[in-house]
Amino acid sequence: MTYRIRLLVIAATALGIFGSPAAAFAQTKLIANVGLNDAFTISLTTESGGTVRDIPAGAYEIEVRDHSSIHNFRLSGPGVQMATTEAFVGTVTWTVTLQDKSQYTFLCDPHSTQMRGSFTTGGGPPQPPPPPPAPPVQRLFATVGPGPTISLRTASGRRVTRLRAGRYRITVRDRSKMHNFHLLGPGVNKRTTVAFRGTRTWLVTFRKGKQYRFVCDPHRTRMKGSFRVT
Repeated sequence: MTYRIRLLVIAATALGIFGSPAAAFAQTKLIANVGLNDAFTISLTTESGGTVRDIPAGAYEIEVRDHSSIHNFRLSGPGVQMATTEAFVGTVTWTVTLQDKSQYTFLCDPHSTQMRGSFTTGGGPPQPPPPPPAPPVQRLFATVGPGPTISLRTASGRRVTRLRAGRYRITVRDRSKMHNFHLLGPGVNKRTTVAFRGTRTWLVTFRKGKQYRFVCDPHRTRMKGSFRVT
């Protein structure tokens, strides 16, 4: 065999192995099944039967086997919108191009709530950024008693006459069984009992533009205070 003939034989063999369209498509073929024996089942698998969850982007040949006239198979997602009709029974082949980092859904239109599935490409769409952290909860200190005194102060000891809107953790120190601390306003109505003496902690949210007040219920005419939220 001459050197030239030997090269032609090698080239022909290589084409037989690597150049066959069937061989090239073997790794990118998917199988869709819907409604076998009129059952409410739908699936998308690889040729070997593996469940499709996340696959590389690119061109795919999808063999759709629609077994029932009461179901259909629809595939939708970025760049793809394909479907069999409900009346169709048989096999059809689609060629689709799946985009990278995308999510695709397959379903039966008449029974979309119970016959559906999805998969992603390239790891799926980028994750959304995490939500911003919740604003810190600020501290306030409420005191009532032992004498006829009632107050609401910041952590630095300043009397509260104005606050910014937001969430607050209030430590209530009730020092008398003759008094109580009652905080009320839009969305807030918290109190200790008159007989109670001790410490309570409340978590409240004050709304912007609203007025709030605090009183001792048995002596509300002289043991009271208020503040506005900005």
